[in-house]
Amino acid sequence: MLERRPPAMNLSNLDFNLLKVLDALVSERNVTRAGRRLGRSQPAVSNALQRLRALLGDDLLVRGPGGFVLTPRAEAIRLPLRESITLIESCLAQQPPFDPSVSIDVLRLTLPDRLSIAVLPKLFARIQRVAPNMALQVQTADRQKALALLEDDRADLALGTFDQMPNHLRTEFLLEDHLFCVFRRDHPIARRGARFDIDAVLSFPHLVVSATGDRTAIFDDLLHSRGLARRAQMTVTNFTAVPQLLGASDMIGVFTKLAADEFQKSAGLAKRPVPIDVGGIATTMVWHNRYDSDRRHVWLREQIRTLYRAL
Repeated sequence: MLERRPPAMNLSNLDFNLLKVLDALVSERNVTRAGRRLGRSQPAVSNALQRLRALLGDDLLVRGPGGFVLTPRAEAIRLPLRESITLIESCLAQQPPFDPSVSIDVLRLTLPDRLSIAVLPKLFARIQRVAPNMALQVQTADRQKALALLEDDRADLALGTFDQMPNHLRTEFLLEDHLFCVFRRDHPIARRGARFDIDAVLSFPHLVVSATGDRTAIFDDLLHSRGLARRAQMTVTNFTAVPQLLGASDMIGVFTKLAADEFQKSAGLAKRPVPIDVGGIATTMVWHNRYDSDRRHVWLREQIRTLYRAL
């Protein structure tokens, strides 16, 4: 004679609230006390017990001489069930407070090279003051690569100039920057009485910084929309050699004011606003919505906001 086995349980019919009722029943071994523990009426707990018996194919609680006793099946699941519920509740509990002073987290940023020279040192100094054990992992990237890093969870946050975004990427405006011409202090265009208009600026060779290695940058797109163009004598992919290249030639570079200020301060170069109305360039903070409520991430975004308000 073959042994009869109960049909396999359909877990889709077993929700978390029903598991909590089962936990209370096998712990209290009494329907009334289980209801009191859960804040439910005795009939509601009795109905839940009937559902559990049907789902598990076991009586779970049976009457004994001194009240209800657990069946062997109920006794076997009692402790594992309690541990499982405790673990789930712990996972779903409110996040613990984030304390930057003791955090050893690694913050992953991506930003264009122009911001790495102008903003990154200030951001690092700020984080070092309040979170001395945290580390920064920084990747310089163009817009397309920065968005890919966010999508793949290889960066926590991106800074830069971005166009349209998918809905799951959050954006926050930080600053409107403007374009400046940068050149050596004794450049012909800097001489007393020298003409400084767009024709004069475009008459000199230019140094172009393009993360992709193209011979164009934001300024070229703006010029093109006005039927103008400049002559790119040299193109580099980062700002590392810009001070030396401009300081030793008649080339002009066109960069955002934040970068131009840094070159003026650290390398003694001269700067003047671009002599044509090209509008502002927005700097935006972008992150994936998976980190909307992450306390570490919320803290990082506030550090960047505070930094940009002071610029």
